[in-house]
Amino acid sequence: MTTLARLDHTAVYASDRRRSAEFLADVLGLTVGAPFGPFLPVDLGNGVTLDYYEKRDEPIQPQHYAFLVPEEAFDAMIARLEARGVTYYADPSHTEPARINHLFGGRGAYFPDPDTHNMEILTRPYARP
Repeated sequence: MTTLARLDHTAVYASDRRRSAEFLADVLGLTVGAPFGPFLPVDLGNGVTLDYYEKRDEPIQPQHYAFLVPEEAFDAMIARLEARGVTYYADPSHTEPARINHLFGGRGAYFPDPDTHNMEILTRPYARP
């Protein structure tokens, strides 16, 4: 029996949920939704939300979030990062500043959010074996 599962939402820990949600929404060209209990959602437009949850009593453990974005939106996202003074990188280790990658025939970049989560935008999905 085959069971299909689809991600519906995930919580993203932040020291300031509004600051972090607005940062990502701005970079991706999205909007921040209305608070839902302790969560502040960013709807990604594909049925998935990132629910920002404020956590101030302990350090935030950085995670990695990757977003498949339209090719035609990529340059605007890079421009919004530059306008905010946020350095983007071609690699996940952040050793190639102000550069993008061209993996799998697309374009991609990594950047830190306000809590140092390692965000990634890419225009082509990774080829999986």
